[in-house]
Amino acid sequence: MSDPVESLLGALDLTDTGARTLEDIFTGPSQWMPQGRVFGGQVLAQSIVAAGRTVPDDRFIHSMHGYFLRPGDVDLPITFAVDRIHDGRSFMTRRTQAYQRGLPILSLIASFQDDDSGLDHATSMPDAPDPESLASDSDLLASIDDPRARAWAADRPFEIRHVTEPIYLAAPTETTSEQVLWLRAKRDLPDDRRLHQAALAYASDYTLLEPILRSHGLSWLTPGLKMASLDHAMWWHRPARVDEWLLYVQESPSATGGRGLTNGRFYTRDGSLVASVAQEGMVRVPQGD
Repeated sequence: MSDPVESLLGALDLTDTGARTLEDIFTGPSQWMPQGRVFGGQVLAQSIVAAGRTVPDDRFIHSMHGYFLRPGDVDLPITFAVDRIHDGRSFMTRRTQAYQRGLPILSLIASFQDDDSGLDHATSMPDAPDPESLASDSDLLASIDDPRARAWAADRPFEIRHVTEPIYLAAPTETTSEQVLWLRAKRDLPDDRRLHQAALAYASDYTLLEPILRSHGLSWLTPGLKMASLDHAMWWHRPARVDEWLLYVQESPSATGGRGLTNGRFYTRDGSLVASVAQEGMVRVPQGD
């Protein structure tokens, strides 16, 4: 892939089919992934874009809750059906169903609000080294002869710099349920608030289950490891650009029954809390005899 940012922008530039029955219908492409499954962040972001096409320009997404139902196929386009559930004076609610082969792969409900004033407070950003002082994951993985490593290094539209040691290839030297990293788009994106919101949802799916692995001294290359996102919730608090550095603070409070939960928060460099996220994933590791 010559330009992963162009691929991101192309994936989010949905086609309006013009269908206006009970639902608004849009279509979008699938980005290539080495294991043949659609990246969850991609279909989340596309579903948000589809929902946003059905609300006025002065409404912006503030929350969404989605369930991953089936793995997506990177060789097929995706159809997005948007149901206009509720239109209120301040809030509008939309449901987006993403389909391939006539079957839903994601079901999402999103709420949009106009800009409003009110009480204002936020959890403080933790201390972290500047991103410029940290190694880029692209540089760390570029020389690894593995299709997943090559995809992580070259095909992601976002640059990631772990504050805590990366666990792509090796288990952590210390077990912890917390993880901190910086990320930003690899180049400037258009001045479109909705695009940046959708792109943040896209990026939020990176690394979010890693604190579960860290808690148990595991890496992405643990033999027999099986992981998949089950659901994803996100809240946008304040506007932010994803082509500027954002600190992604993550913590896993629980893992049990083959599932693990992680919470995350995004901060700008000046300490503004811009979004919160939560995801539960399937995490299965072969058990010894």
